Amino acid sequence: MLDLLRQIRWLDIIDIVIVSIILYKIFLIIKGTRAARMLVGIGVLLIASFFSRYLQLYTIDWLIQSFWAQVVIVIIVLFQPEIRRALAQMGESSFLQSFTSAEELKSLEEIVRTAIALANRKIGALIVIERDVSLRDYVEIGTPLDAKVTKELLLSIFHPTSPIHDGAVVIKGNRVIAAGCFLPIKLGTDVSKALGTRHRAGVGLTEETDAIAIVVSEETGTVSVAISGKLESPVDMGTLRDILTNLFTQSKSVKDIKSRQKLFKGR
Repeated sequence: MLDLLRQIRWLDIIDIVIVSIILYKIFLIIKGTRAARMLVGIGVLLIASFFSRYLQLYTIDWLIQSFWAQVVIVIIVLFQPEIRRALAQMGESSFLQSFTSAEELKSLEEIVRTAIALANRKIGALIVIERDVSLRDYVEIGTPLDAKVTKELLLSIFHPTSPIHDGAVVIKGNRVIAAGCFLPIKLGTDVSKALGTRHRAGVGLTEETDAIAIVVSEETGTVSVAISGKLESPVDMGTLRDILTNLFTQSKSVKDIKSRQKLFKGR
């Protein structure tokens, strides 16, 4: 063991670190996308290939090996959108993408003011705030905007005369990245029949991702918040502000995830 450690050069350590960083960045890019599910499928095929050889299932092994011969072409075809996005993001810096606490608080306040204003007017709305899991698949269906988060912009989007008022608005950081997005609708007996399409969509999305969904009911004028597949309703202006502030201004760690869950258990 000691002889093996002596043979390791400092260049080998640098090599391992660089490869680890590259793999980590790749996983971050595909996290929450269709590519992640495709990679799971490829992993299943790897396991099947191992067992087919071990159990001497020659026909299955031949089929799998024939697939691996074309795997590069298959990956390029299946992962074309993700590869294009990855190449576009290679030169981007995470420091440039982040924004200061003051800007973050201002954006959250704009969202809170918008939700309350819409509730007072009984205008239905669905506002989704992206966190760690990418919402690219849903953004692609909607209308791209890339505009600064303001109360005026959000009110104009959800105005009944707007052509994109029925869909969801997706916010990332301090930018409105898309509007008119369609989200997965939560179905099942565990969901109250009193919930409308917007509420079901908010719950459905937060079950699949770590996003936060703010729903305004046009029937009752109440504001609801969906987190981790659970709906908190109704919430007033102060409660909504406290929830968003606790979620987005604290450090993202396991401790914060537990405190986020306590927000609902304590209510």
